[in-house]
Amino acid sequence: MRLIALICLGLLAGCVVPTEEQAPVNAGSAVSASPLVAPSTAARQFVSVVRTLEPVAERVCRQQAPGMNCDFQIVVDDRPGQPPNAFQTLDKSGRPVVAFTLALIAEARNQDELAFVMGHEAAHHIAGHIARQQQNAAAGAVIFAGLATLTGADAGGVRAAQDIGAAVGARSYSKDFELEADALGTVITKTAGYDPVHGAEFFTRIPDPGNRFLGTHPPNAARIETVRRVAAGM
Repeated sequence: MRLIALICLGLLAGCVVPTEEQAPVNAGSAVSASPLVAPSTAARQFVSVVRTLEPVAERVCRQQAPGMNCDFQIVVDDRPGQPPNAFQTLDKSGRPVVAFTLALIAEARNQDELAFVMGHEAAHHIAGHIARQQQNAAAGAVIFAGLATLTGADAGGVRAAQDIGAAVGARSYSKDFELEADALGTVITKTAGYDPVHGAEFFTRIPDPGNRFLGTHPPNAARIETVRRVAAGM
C-alpha cells in the first residue's frame, strides 16, 4: 500500500487505490483468463519501470530528435471505469505526457510488458506522431471540402465534408505510426534492460483489430513480428 501511495503522490494527485485484487476488465481492450498480479506487486512493477525506463526514453529522444522537448512526464489516469489503456499526449507547454490507466497497470503481468507499453508511447512522441496526425487531418479536411464544393454542396455540407475529411486523414497513416512506435519502442525497452519480445506478449491478450479499412491499429501479429525483427537486429 505504501508503494501505491507513492504512485498517487509522485505521479498524479487523487489516485484511486485498489484495495483488492481486481478481475480482468473486459471493455474492448485487454481480455485474459489468467490471474492478475496482486495490487502491491503491480505498484512495485510500475514504480520500478518508470524509474528505469524514463531516463532511457529521454536519452533516446534527445539523440533522435534534437530540439524536441524530451522531458517526459509519466502519469496515472485514475478516472473511474477506464479500460486498460495507455496514451501519449502533450500538456499546454508542449511537455510530453505518457498516461497509464489503473486498469492497464493491474492488467500487466510483468515489468517487461509495462516497459514495452511505456517505450511504445514514448516512441510516439519521439517520432512526432501527434504533429504528423494533425497535418494529415488538415490535408483530409481540405481535400474533402474541395470535393464537396465542386459537387455543389452548401455551407453545411462543406463543413460536414471537412469533418469527415479530417477524421479520414487522421486515420490514414495511424497503422504505420503504431508500427513505427512498436519498432522504436522495442529499442527503448531493450536499451533499458527489459525484454521487448516478452513485453509484446501483452498483444496476445487483447482483441485483434485485424486489418480493417481505416482501422487505427495494425493486426496484432504484425506488431509482434515487428518487435521480434527489431529486437533480433539489436
